[in-house]
This record gives sequence, C-alpha cells and structure tokens, in this order.
Amino acid sequence: MTDVPSIDPSTGEIAEIDYRSAPETTPEQVDRLCRAAASAAEPLEALGRDGRASLLDALAEALEGAGDRIVAVADRETGLGATRLTGELARTCYQLRLFAEVLRDGGYLEATVDHAGDTPMGPRPDLRRMLVPVGPVAVFGASNFPLAFSVPGGDTASALAAGAPVVVKAHGSHPATSQLCFDVLAAAATAAGAPDGTLGLVHGQQAGADLVAHPEIRAVGFTGSTGGARALLKIIEGRPDPIPFFGELSSLNPVVVTAGAALDRAARLGAEIAASFTLGAGQFCTKPGLVFVPSGDAGDEVVTAMGEAITSAAPMVMLNEGIAAAYGKGAGLLGATAGIEEAARGATDDDAPGFRGTPRLLTTTAADLPPEATEECFGPLTVVARYSGEAELFTALATLPSSLTATIHKGPAEVELPGRLDRRLRRLAGRILYDGQPTGVAVSWAQHHGGPWPATNSQHTSVGTSAIRRFLRPVTWQNAPAELLPEELREGYDGVPRRVDGVLRVGRG
Repeated sequence: MTDVPSIDPSTGEIAEIDYRSAPETTPEQVDRLCRAAASAAEPLEALGRDGRASLLDALAEALEGAGDRIVAVADRETGLGATRLTGELARTCYQLRLFAEVLRDGGYLEATVDHAGDTPMGPRPDLRRMLVPVGPVAVFGASNFPLAFSVPGGDTASALAAGAPVVVKAHGSHPATSQLCFDVLAAAATAAGAPDGTLGLVHGQQAGADLVAHPEIRAVGFTGSTGGARALLKIIEGRPDPIPFFGELSSLNPVVVTAGAALDRAARLGAEIAASFTLGAGQFCTKPGLVFVPSGDAGDEVVTAMGEAITSAAPMVMLNEGIAAAYGKGAGLLGATAGIEEAARGATDDDAPGFRGTPRLLTTTAADLPPEATEECFGPLTVVARYSGEAELFTALATLPSSLTATIHKGPAEVELPGRLDRRLRRLAGRILYDGQPTGVAVSWAQHHGGPWPATNSQHTSVGTSAIRRFLRPVTWQNAPAELLPEELREGYDGVPRRVDGVLRVGRG
C-alpha cells in the first residue's frame, strides 16, 4: 500500500509535523464511506433547515477553535504563509456561516404552489414544487486553497446546506491539512447531532477515481486542471448512471488597460497588475495571464512599472513539485515562442531548496498574438500584448478562450469604449471587473466564480450562495395529502419565500 506523504514545498522534504504520511484509501474503505454517506442522506435532510444551519455554525466555530494549529500545518505543507492562510481560514468559516443564513432564509428552495383550478388549458391539479438534495456528493480539494476550496470549503459547505452528505478527496499537496480539518469537522458534526457518514475523507489518486465511480455518489464538485476534469468525466461517462460534474478549471483572465487608464495612472497600474499575477506565486485560478496595454509612452510606462516589480522579485515557493516543474517547462516554452519576448525576469537561485518558480514578464503584440499566449500558464508569469487602436484590440479579444474573469481598467469618465469592451468580454467571462484586480473573490449573495468552458462547465459554481443549487434537484407533488407534503409547501406556511399561483410572497423573513 502506498502512503501519501506530507511535503514541505519550501524544502522538498517530509514536513516536520505530527502527520508525516497516510495510507491511500483502499477500494473497500471507499465503498464503506460512500455507503455510510448514503445512509446519512435521509437523516441529514430530516435535520431540517434550522438543524443544518446550526450544524454549519458549529463547524465554523470548531475550525476557529483549532485555527492556530490548522494554519501552522497548512503553512508547512503549502508555503503560502500564515497571513494568507489566516485570512483563508476566516473566509472558510464565513462561507459556512453564510450558508447557514441561506438555509434560514429558505429562498433557495424555490418553493412554488399552484392550486387546483381552471386554466386556459383546462383543469389543473394541485401542484407543489421545491428543491430537494441530490444525495451524497464527492468533493475534490484544490491544491492552491487548502482551506477555502478543500475539506471545509465552499463545495462542502453548500452540499451540507443542501442536505447532501460529503465525501472529500484530499489533495495530495496538503494531506495533513486535509486530515486535520476533517478530524475537527467530523468531531464537531457528531457533537452537533449530524448522522454518522455526514462527512468522509479519502486519500490517493485511485481512491478519487473509485469515489467518482461509486454508485452511491450522486454529484461531483471539482476544482483543478482541465486534464484532471477530463479524466473524471471519462469515469462518469462510463458509469451506468452518469451524474452531474461541476468543474472549475483553467482560466486566462484577460485584462484590458485603455489608453485613458494608462494616461491617468500608468505606474500605479503596472505595479498593481504585477502584484496580482505574482500573488501566491501566481497560483490563483483568477491570476491575470494576458494584459492588453496600448502602444505609446503611457503604455510603455505601464510595462516599465510591471518590469521593475518583477526584476526585484525573489524566486517563489510553488505548491508542489509537479506544479513547479510544469511552470518551469511552460514558462520556458512560452518564452521561446516566436513573437514573444522577455521583458523582465525575477531572481533565480538554482541552489535554493524545495519547489520554486522565477517570476517572468513577457511581451508580444495584439496584432500578431501567438496562440500560445492565450493558454493558461499556472505560476508567476503574465504576457503583455501591446495594441495600436481599438480595431486591433477587438480582433485579438475575439481569439481568446473563455475565462473566470475579465478586467477593464478605464480612464476617468470613460464610458463608450468600456461599454463595448463589457459587451464583448461578458461572452467570455463570468465576472467583469472594473479598475481592480481579479485575484480575490469575495464570498457573497451576488458572487459567482464561473465562465464558459474551459473556465467551468456549470451555471452554478462553488463561490456565492447559488453554489447550493448544484446539489439540489426539483420535485413536484401532485394532489398530495397535506400531511405528506414538506412543511414549506403546506397551506398557509410563510416561513420562506414562495410563489403561490404565480404571485411571489416573501414570507415573514
């Protein structure tokens, strides 16, 4: 049996923590966990909205209570730093509590009542519809967010809120963090009255494949590479009963700097964009990978400021050996591509231990934009494409793949060009930013973290309250006895927003 080791990426050695390695989960263990999750599905749903809201609050409190230890272990496994990880833990706990609010609000149920009566189509039976949980969900932790997109992350929070038990596949970059978070959450869930099997955890690549193939799993949430997503989709397609797959994958996240923006604040823009694409060693799914900058003196100043920030940057710790190797190879190939030149390179230290990446700034032209410049390079690198005129810019934008984000930096009072850019970029991206940086995804009711393929393959994503929608399905009751209806669909109930005979009623709040 192969062990999954805990590696310190700053040294490349086994991490000096209590947890050194864990055995990969066997097929028999995966089967037991999935069957336990299936057994937990009905009693977890029976906890009701208030019961599951209390469960989510308890999970957040437990994570906060173990926060110092969790941050220390996660830092040792990821090299992301205590400050970043402390903020990520706060975000993770906020997500859990936000979904508790979603449950108490109840609007997510889409409760709808159509009373029996005559219609232009003829007599109508009594019809009542709402969303119910899909059943046990498999969640795959992401390498770059060991807390917010991992064992206690947005996928887990939204699935539990929906009433769906969760079995998480721990990411191999942070198995100790995953195990620690799971232990904390499992103990808190039991204390809060959750049924056995509400949460499960598996380690190892084969265990992940077995998990997706298991007949008790009814949906999959995944954050990772397009290649990893395709491998899981192949497993799902081979099932007798294919299930929904919610993937958040690669993203270029283009940025457009207008001439007005460059004239207004060139040096500041350059420094801020450089800080964004090197944040976390460029290992964010929202990292800006292609920046359109106008030709001319003001645009030159933007690029100069970016270059100055990169030249002074030290080698950056990458999350694991595979990511570091892929970045080194990808950056080298991109830099050697015809039509692309290197504008700046950070420091290199071949003797430094661990897994590191050298920040790089590359340049090209929008008129002759190489296809290679439109592909994601995961790490601290971006490509600047200089454009001469709006026609050249829009022609280049038409060649881009879809992304999670697209950013517009505009000049003061500039409206016409940003408006046309907005209309073009919204076809490509799920989030349009103005005068800011895409790295940083606030968790809120209005937030969304998706975009057309290859950014995601779903309408609803793991960030924002609509994440719960992925793990629910509609059921309609026709002429059902009142005592057999869910409480939210019974006559006179006003605890959640409902649409009754076509009229929206917001309930008592």
